[in-house]
Amino acid sequence: MTDATNGRRPGERAVRIAAAGDIHCHEGNREETARAFATLEERADLVLLAGDLSTHGEPEQAEILAAAARDVDLPIFAVLGNHDWHVNRAPEFTRVLEDAGIRVLEREHATVCVGSVELGIVGAKGFVGGFPGSHLPDFGEPLLREVYAEGTRDVEAIDAGLRAVAHCAVRVVLLHYAPTEQTLQGEPQTIWTMLGSDRLAAPIATHEPDLVLHGHAHAGRFEGAIGTVPVYNVSVPVMERDFWVFEVAGLARSTAPVH
Repeated sequence: MTDATNGRRPGERAVRIAAAGDIHCHEGNREETARAFATLEERADLVLLAGDLSTHGEPEQAEILAAAARDVDLPIFAVLGNHDWHVNRAPEFTRVLEDAGIRVLEREHATVCVGSVELGIVGAKGFVGGFPGSHLPDFGEPLLREVYAEGTRDVEAIDAGLRAVAHCAVRVVLLHYAPTEQTLQGEPQTIWTMLGSDRLAAPIATHEPDLVLHGHAHAGRFEGAIGTVPVYNVSVPVMERDFWVFEVAGLARSTAPVH
């Protein structure tokens, strides 16, 4: 378990966040998925899912996750991943999850209270775009420029979301694509452009949330950072476990800075 509770004042309670990405639900792992969710109430206060919840984005695959989560009496938030968009039925896919109580964040933010601690969660899928030496440019064919514009919309949404939850004692950014190359170490560098973008890091560096979670890079590295902000790749193949439980201190923040 990663302990992020340094600086907790006497009497303050750590919030336990169970996180996972790249669950890739399909009929063959239905029982495994159910077992993974069955013990979460004993271990965590809320659950965050970092995309690629299915193999191809079929609503029937969403139902496998929904069935596993339906009886879990915890707040569950998720973002979609590229696999969840594959058959282009994301609205139907999302409805199945939300009918089971899973809140899907698409360039949105949400707040939830755990005891006396208010958490702000900013969720976006993120997108491709690259890192130093491999950036996709805002130039050329309209289709290529639309890829850049799609990334811009994510950056703007993360910035707006972090502004909106600035008052929260704990602030988390939930993504699918990576915002730093540090958590891509282990993946072939030739595909990093398709695994994320450091443009996503700009609002994170500005607002300094307490925790950033993403998935997507199955062969990447678990831990990284953007400045002093911890970033974790919670892809199940990287963690080699169903969920990682983070403990984050609920520090009092009555007047959080708004940049």
